Amino acid sequence: MVVTIDHWLSRVTRKPSINCDDRPTDAAIALVVIHSISLPEGAFGANLVPAFFCNELNLDDHPELQSLEGMKVSPHVFITRRGLVIQFAPFNRRAWHAGVSSFGSRLACNDFSVGIELEGTDRSKYTNSQYRKLAVILRALIAKYPALSLGRIVGHQEIAPLRKKDPGTEFEWERTYTEVVRHSS
Repeated sequence: MVVTIDHWLSRVTRKPSINCDDRPTDAAIALVVIHSISLPEGAFGANLVPAFFCNELNLDDHPELQSLEGMKVSPHVFITRRGLVIQFAPFNRRAWHAGVSSFGSRLACNDFSVGIELEGTDRSKYTNSQYRKLAVILRALIAKYPALSLGRIVGHQEIAPLRKKDPGTEFEWERTYTEVVRHSS
């Protein structure tokens, strides 16, 4: 898997979302933010998450979905429990995934980051398939965007600590870093 000239991943499902816009002209991609999501929370495989990211979610499908009314969000990439990768926005565009956030002294992380959502919760373990696909994607991003490195891969909870807990305590950071490095050489 590689990042193509048009800033999409090769060999993944593309489902373009309108929940993105142009990055500021001086904002190079310099951060990857790992998230988790499931709709409703803890339910996996229902295909509601991709519908949410494309503003196609039927809020009447479950009472828990009512709180999402009017929300316009999307990551760049979503990885299902089975390891299926769906890309919603090209990396050169600003996807709406981080919200109010900061990394170091920089505010507004959407301006300079790539958002990757894992199907899960902040209390659930992630699957082997998700870790494998995540590592492949991270290697492709690091190869394409020179400002990225292992130290610039963070969880949503690190850039918005008062609001967010994802990807959560069960996310295996060391495993992720090891997988990225092991197959990079």
